[in-house]
Amino acid sequence: MNTILFVGAIVILFLLIGFLLKVVRAAITTAIGIVLIVLVLQFGFGVEVQDVWGEVNNIWENILRLLRRN
Repeated sequence: MNTILFVGAIVILFLLIGFLLKVVRAAITTAIGIVLIVLVLQFGFGVEVQDVWGEVNNIWENILRLLRRN
């Protein structure tokens, strides 16, 4: 009985580690993408970081406002 429990715990542990690695990899990829977009906007078009985040905030507020109407 203890051997079966131990093997089950190891399988669950490997599944959890795999899941966490996928989440971390996705988060890092997203963060790198955001940084690249902000750098292109900043150096290519002279847009400040505060302007980008302000516009992101405006878009988010508009989405929430639309959802609250319905």
